[in-house]
Amino acid sequence: MSGRKVQITERGGIARLIAVGPHRLVADERAPVGEDTGPDPFELVLAGLGACTSATLRVYADRHAWKLRDVQVRLRLEQGREPAVIREISLDGDLDDEQRRRLMAVAGRCPVHRLLSAPVSITTVLIEHTAVEADDGNH
Repeated sequence: MSGRKVQITERGGIARLIAVGPHRLVADERAPVGEDTGPDPFELVLAGLGACTSATLRVYADRHAWKLRDVQVRLRLEQGREPAVIREISLDGDLDDEQRRRLMAVAGRCPVHRLLSAPVSITTVLIEHTAVEADDGNH
């Protein structure tokens, strides 16, 4: 799990620059609200869940020396009274039914899935504007 801070700064309009150590991403909204220069915040959450799911399955399959050639994860958010994340997983490889079943169970245990499924406490603290600095990944 990353110990690096995630910092968000304005990029113009509703677009935001996301800095994580040396990495830079852009978040935005589609027109007419934004200019679609990057994924929206919900898409970034889905991307995090998909990346974690795929990596967790890869590590698990490799640890068991299973012949998993490729993992693909597609996600979408269905908005409604109770929003729902739909996660579709494709497992390509020489796997038997039991291995596929175990991998699907492991998908539900990836760290981001567990974070999103559990009650999460978010503490918001107001800081002085001059105190916000770019994180170089060494803190």
